Amino acid sequence: MESRSEPTNVIRFPGRRACASPRRDQRSLMDAVYAAGSLPIDAQDRATKALATRLTIFGFVVLDEVQADGTIRRLRPSEAIHASTLHPWRISKPSSRYAVDRLPASDLDLFVAQA
Repeated sequence: MESRSEPTNVIRFPGRRACASPRRDQRSLMDAVYAAGSLPIDAQDRATKALATRLTIFGFVVLDEVQADGTIRRLRPSEAIHASTLHPWRISKPSSRYAVDRLPASDLDLFVAQA
């Protein structure tokens, strides 16, 4: 009997495979945020800011920009798309899925209990 090795289409690249990192993929980042409550993002970390922006667009997380004086400003998804490297961010899980800050006086009667 003659043994032949058959060719394969799988090519192994040299070196170790990188393990999943909360800073490298959306799912791991979201899991880390939900486990910790919030995470800081360095001002120069564009890759993590891009991942966080995608999660914000879908409503999974909220982003706050940390100003030089320590105050925070909530970023809208439309603002987060233009990821600035001027200020660090804080990514956190949303307190609720839908929030209504203020209702116009003309709409208050829509939420009155019906008898």
